[in-house]
Parts: sequence; structure tokens; C-alpha cells
Amino acid sequence: MFFSLQGHGRGLAMAAAGVTVLSFDSLLVRLAATDGWNIIFWRGALMALSLGLLCLSGRRLATLRGNPGVSLFSAITLAITSSLFVLAVMNTKVANVVVILSAAPLFAAIFTRCFLHETVAMRTWLAIIAAMVGMLIVFSGSLSGEGLLGDIYAVIAAAAVGGNLTLLRRHPNLDRIPLIAIGGGLSALIAWPMATPLALSTQSYGVLALMGLLQMPLATALINNATRYLPSAEVALFYLIEAVFGTLWVWWWLDEQPPQATLLGGSLILLTLFINAWLGLRSSTRRMAQPTGEYRSP
Repeated sequence: MFFSLQGHGRGLAMAAAGVTVLSFDSLLVRLAATDGWNIIFWRGALMALSLGLLCLSGRRLATLRGNPGVSLFSAITLAITSSLFVLAVMNTKVANVVVILSAAPLFAAIFTRCFLHETVAMRTWLAIIAAMVGMLIVFSGSLSGEGLLGDIYAVIAAAAVGGNLTLLRRHPNLDRIPLIAIGGGLSALIAWPMATPLALSTQSYGVLALMGLLQMPLATALINNATRYLPSAEVALFYLIEAVFGTLWVWWWLDEQPPQATLLGGSLILLTLFINAWLGLRSSTRRMAQPTGEYRSP
């Protein structure tokens, strides 16, 4: 599917698919039924193992050796995002986590403008504003003073997402797979002293295997590779899908029924994403394709 698309269209497909896969994260964290540090350890270790096997070839590591500082920073932000997301879900409501994480486009747009001096399309700014309005509608009755620590974790995770996507946008030639593997390994090392990884139930190991070997590697690889074709702010905008779908999965599986506002706000968010994607595709078809196939914001 992705290989049949070009430029902006390929980036849109990767970002949408990646965040859709990622949207099961909150549900799987809950289904793992264990301490947050155990989840961070096993998810990170299994990501490092599964993707590390793909990095045995020296070619994949070559781009990292040429940019060691950038590669390390990206891996650290990935480890921070993965770890703090789990801790946030364990310390506050899923609705709180996903709505705060939806601020990632704001961080990405700000970082892109400040550090890359790349013009952020007006349609993207308007889409971010409209989507944030949708988020306020969705979670108008969910946010409260409880779970303050989890909310703080989620804010830092959102900033890390925006920062990493902006960094990867600046360095499109970096191989994303080794970065994700290293990030997983770092998160496992961080969690190791606090975890009890050999004292889990069979169900927990099964859910963690699904997360670490399939769901998280696939989602992260798709999202990070989308920055080759889209501005970081536009990729981060797709995290709003997780805010809607992540809540719905928990509702269907764990019977945490959302209010009617979720349906209204979710519709606004998805409509916003559709319009922004359509405008981006229309704009990209009017320009001559770049030699590298990269997309530049109009």
C-alpha cells in the first residue's frame, strides 16, 4: 500500500496507519494487569530485541554513526515518550492521557518554527486549533484535579513526541529502525531497577509480547518514517486519532463508556484531519516532486 503512493500521500498513509495501531496502547497497558515499571521494562526490551535483529546489518547503523549526537537524542526522546506514557496511564484516567498527548502537534509546530525555521502551513495551524476544540468537547467532562502526577507525565511525553518528530524531520536520512530499538533498550534499562519482570501472570506476558514484538515497533516505525514526507507538526496532528480511538477501545473492551461529547468531538477531529489531508494532497500535486521524494510545507 505505502509503496504505491508518492510523497505527501505516502506520508499521510504511514502516519494514519501508525497512529491507528498505536491507539491500542492504552488498552493493552490496562490489559497487561501489572505494575507500570514491568510494562516499561518488557515492552522496551522486546522492542529492542525484535528491531535489533533487523539492525545486524552494518548498513542500518551507518547513518547513526554519522550522526551520533542526533541519534542518541532521538533514542532518548523515544524512551521518554514510551516510559512516561505508561506511567501516565497508570496514574490518571486514559481520557486525561490521550487529550494531553494530543498537544503534540502544538509542540511539533513550535519546535519546527523555532529550531528548523520551517514555515508551518496555515492550514496546519488552523487544523490544530480546530482539533483542539474537538478535544475540549470530547474531554470536557473528563479532566479534573485528580491524577495530577499522571497529567504531568503526559505533558512531558507530548513534548518529547513533538521534539522527536521535529528532529527526524530535520534528518530524513537517519534509519528509524535502529533508533527505535535503542530507545526501547534505554527504557528497559530505566525501568529495570524498579521492575519485577519474572513475577508476572501468563496473561501479562502474552499482552506484553504483543505490545513489544508487534504493536509498538510497527506503530513507531510507521510514524517516524512519515516524517520523511510530512512536516513534523502535520505528523503529530495524527495523534488526535489516538485520542479518539484510544478512548473507544477502552470503552468497548473494559466498559468505560464515554459521554456523548466524545462522539461529537471525535467527529470534529476526524473531519479536521480529513480536510487537512485533502488540502495537503491537492497542494502537493501542484508542485514538482522533489528529487528525494520529500515533502516541503507550502
